[in-house]
Amino acid sequence: MANITVKPMDKLKAVLNVDSVKEQFKNALNENSGAFLASIIDLYGSDTYLQKCDPQTVIMECLKAATLKLPINKQLGFAYVVPYKSKGVYIPQFQLGYKGYIQLAMRTGQYKFLNAGVLLEGVKIKQNILTGEVEFTGEPTSTKAQGYFAYMQLTNGFTKTVYMTADEVLAHAKRYSKSFSYDSSAWKSNFDEMAIKTAMRKLLSHYGFLSTEMATALTSDKDEDAESRAANEIAQEANQEVVDIDAEPAAGPEVPPAPESQNDKVEHQSTGPDF
Repeated sequence: MANITVKPMDKLKAVLNVDSVKEQFKNALNENSGAFLASIIDLYGSDTYLQKCDPQTVIMECLKAATLKLPINKQLGFAYVVPYKSKGVYIPQFQLGYKGYIQLAMRTGQYKFLNAGVLLEGVKIKQNILTGEVEFTGEPTSTKAQGYFAYMQLTNGFTKTVYMTADEVLAHAKRYSKSFSYDSSAWKSNFDEMAIKTAMRKLLSHYGFLSTEMATALTSDKDEDAESRAANEIAQEANQEVVDIDAEPAAGPEVPPAPESQNDKVEHQSTGPDF
């Protein structure tokens, strides 16, 4: 009797059809779970490298986005499930996008202003070493980036600005991103967005008000963690070439528990896209 080969997509759908799996997504998303499961199928079907990963681990990484109530559509830029190749084994990893950090911060209701962007050459920078205040004056004289900033003001009046020069961001990427040297790296295809995310994460993780969701996201996101085994986000078109890193394949990712919103000390104000 000939062996029957099961297609990766069929394996994925079979796992998604398991009652216990559907229940986990329902617990995280309630009535939106069906739409999210459909988005997993779309993501998996559109990425041939992701299809080389174990379907169950792909689903578990997607569940991390579900617990944060963030879409995994690559074009939206909130969260990604990125395939990596480690010693011949393809491994999916959940990574938070720049917009995902902003979305989670907005839900807390504790941020009056939250902004990040590129600082072009020509703008003058004045920093107060004692207070940590940063002031930008003047107009840009070119379209070349000299640095990246992230700014927040909490509802209690606390303000903070994080500014990183282009060289500082580049040094950060070289130090913490094992895939930085690859042409397929998002640092090569979308440096500005990755740099803005770096500044935003530094701001929120060091000075921001962290809800349960934000703490979970900072723990789950592999992109900027100095001790993670893989650190890079592949945004939009960056999955055209799989990134091969020298890291031990994980036996299976741990799925963070869904945040218990009713017990949070902050009032969540969901302003993100509906699934």
